[in-house]
Amino acid sequence: MKKLAIFDLDGTLLNTIDDLGHAANHALEACGYPTHDIASYRFYVGNGVGRLLERVLPPDHRTPEKVAHLRQIFQEYYDRHLWDHTRPYPGIEDLLIELAARGVKLAVASNKYQSATSALVARFFPRLPFEAVHGMRPDIPAKPDPSIIFNVLLNVPTPKADVIYIGDSGVDMETARRACVESVGVTWGFRPVSELRQFLAEHIISNPADLLPLIN
Repeated sequence: MKKLAIFDLDGTLLNTIDDLGHAANHALEACGYPTHDIASYRFYVGNGVGRLLERVLPPDHRTPEKVAHLRQIFQEYYDRHLWDHTRPYPGIEDLLIELAARGVKLAVASNKYQSATSALVARFFPRLPFEAVHGMRPDIPAKPDPSIIFNVLLNVPTPKADVIYIGDSGVDMETARRACVESVGVTWGFRPVSELRQFLAEHIISNPADLLPLIN
């Protein structure tokens, strides 16, 4: 039986795409750039805010200075609108409650910046005993670098054979592979099943409850 379940946040536990898209469009509009359809943001997210904003800028404006300026506007807006539209995916809370009841420890490893990651987990899962909630920090490289998983394991010492990592993207599957932990790709998130297969997901599930047999 697995002893530690590490979850990605955006596209895995929470559907955050509308709030991310609105924040990015707000920043683009404030700087005089064209905006994007909200549905298209599912292909821009996954590597942190910096890469998101780099991707949505016109190609000839993707300089570090312009990304940094856009990020300041984005973050000021996003911090005020973290949960305007964001919600847990159906069945997620029941899954987490059941895992905790079975004695499985819970953790989050996200490329979202730390303050937003912590705020969202506290807002939507206040009664759940997360052992570690790790977002992007200056001293930790972004996924798919496995450092964030190793940092979770520093907080929650667990043999890698007893760890399972759950996410919705190729970035997540590659992170798990590099960390040498078992991977589960979910189909309800932002990326297609083909991407999960391309990045060698060990398991692919379409319903949160489908994780429970894999834990055993």
